[in-house]
Amino acid sequence: MTMQGDAYLKCIDPQCGLEYPIESTNVQCDKGHLLDVKYKKTPSTNLKDVFSNRRNPQGSIFNESGVWRFRELLNFCQIDTENIDECSKYLVSLDGAEGRQSKPYQMSKAAEFVGISSNNLWLQPEGYNPSGSFKDNGMSTAVTHAKMIGAKKIVCASTGNTSASAGMFAANEGINCDVYIPAGQIAPGKLSQAYQFGAQIIEVDGNFDDALKQSLEDAQNHEGYTVNSINPFRIEGQKTIPFRALEYLNWESPDWIVYPGGALGNTSSCGKALMELYEWGWIKKIPRIAVINSEGASTLSDLYNGKFEGEELRWNKGKPNTDLITKYYDHLDKEGIRPKTKATAIQIGRPANILKGLRALEFTNGVATTVSDSEMLDGMSVVGLNGFDCEMASGASVVGIKKLMDEEIIKKDDTVVGILTGRQKDAMLPVDYHKNPENKFAIPPKS
Repeated sequence: MTMQGDAYLKCIDPQCGLEYPIESTNVQCDKGHLLDVKYKKTPSTNLKDVFSNRRNPQGSIFNESGVWRFRELLNFCQIDTENIDECSKYLVSLDGAEGRQSKPYQMSKAAEFVGISSNNLWLQPEGYNPSGSFKDNGMSTAVTHAKMIGAKKIVCASTGNTSASAGMFAANEGINCDVYIPAGQIAPGKLSQAYQFGAQIIEVDGNFDDALKQSLEDAQNHEGYTVNSINPFRIEGQKTIPFRALEYLNWESPDWIVYPGGALGNTSSCGKALMELYEWGWIKKIPRIAVINSEGASTLSDLYNGKFEGEELRWNKGKPNTDLITKYYDHLDKEGIRPKTKATAIQIGRPANILKGLRALEFTNGVATTVSDSEMLDGMSVVGLNGFDCEMASGASVVGIKKLMDEEIIKKDDTVVGILTGRQKDAMLPVDYHKNPENKFAIPPKS
């Protein structure tokens, strides 16, 4: 296998544009900008039929996998994708389980709550991934790159789901895993998974943003390989979330794709997927991305909508006003404002992928907004009443769609795909919700 060829890394700043070989473990260019995985060749649209045929996996776990089924569109290993031995040697998979169960569903009760026809609303639960969240899509590709370059240890910071996914893949591959967590701020169900998979937990006195800083220092100084979404190879795997949604809709673009907003890796990966598909001629229309923040962790929404110093932060064709971001973070520090929401998965004040997120919103003419904790709990609960499971942060997608419809930003006849990022791992949230008869969808216990 040769490493010079189709795939390489490139800085996202158009004025900089530094390039690196695909084996590089840099998560930033030498000037401190984020990197993209880039491909020189344009994949043929005939691959749509190949992907469809692979739904009958014919004994191949790489066809079964909802990530590696699309391997030609993320072939940074530059292997012969039809050669099963090569796939087995390089591609990291949990027996084909990552992304396998993930596709969009129509949920009538959720549609009624949102105020849209159930033919127009699709919700895609990523919680049916093996570790219980969307993270497995990107972790399979990040750990593939880690394995490709011979990393001995993977490192991450986590609000919970990342640690579960990283621990699971590391255990399966027999490599070490260090997880930095904000002490006392993780749902026990997520933390228990990290322990169960044998990860080394390092508790940090602070929040997720502090944990990420420490984990990046560990990776740099102790030969660890970072698997947070600042890693461009994680983003490659997460592109398959919109790939599966689009494939299910026969590659006819919906009007909207809606995500909860945390570190903005999902927003970034969706933007990159749509940019590539449009450039390659695979889609004719660009769906708009909507990012739904928690009111208690509203960095993107505040900056994007001009709620800080009156200036709307934009990608601005690669010239974003990064001073505005720095000023906003200084303001948070000065006022002692910490991100605060019960939806711990999106309790992030300094989204590592904010610039890629802005790029995605610019390309798709996207929007960002906020919802409250009680609204997210309603969103989570109505999904449950359709027989599907999702965590509180995923409820943001449902109530975010409702809010944007009430504001007439999303129109009644628009086709909308909402991503439900993870399953319920905080057992007491639904119990407490349903015990309170004041809650909209509560079914209190009888005695």
